[in-house]
Amino acid sequence: MLKKKKYLQSGFYCHQTIEKAMKGYFCLYKKDEPPYTHNLLKLAEEAGLNELLSDDWKKHIDLLMPLNIEARYPDEKREILKRLDAEKAKEIYKKTKELARWIQNSMKK
Repeated sequence: MLKKKKYLQSGFYCHQTIEKAMKGYFCLYKKDEPPYTHNLLKLAEEAGLNELLSDDWKKHIDLLMPLNIEARYPDEKREILKRLDAEKAKEIYKKTKELARWIQNSMKK
């Protein structure tokens, strides 16, 4: 998506990556079904990740939250796209990859 300059879609997939990683963490440690939500902050809290996340990771999660925009909100999409350029999208991708790896490594402990 980055190569095709589809920055919002790239951000959406970054959000999805962290959402699925957190739900995996939840299943592993809570031995239960994760909550049906796309709210990363709620997932982190309910999974028990909040106390493990650094302030930097929490800021990244805050950045990802609005990128889970559904198609029925075109005005919100336009506002996000105004602030999302190639450099910002690449940074989001890079940090998401690092955060996903950190969550995966946390599951090995």
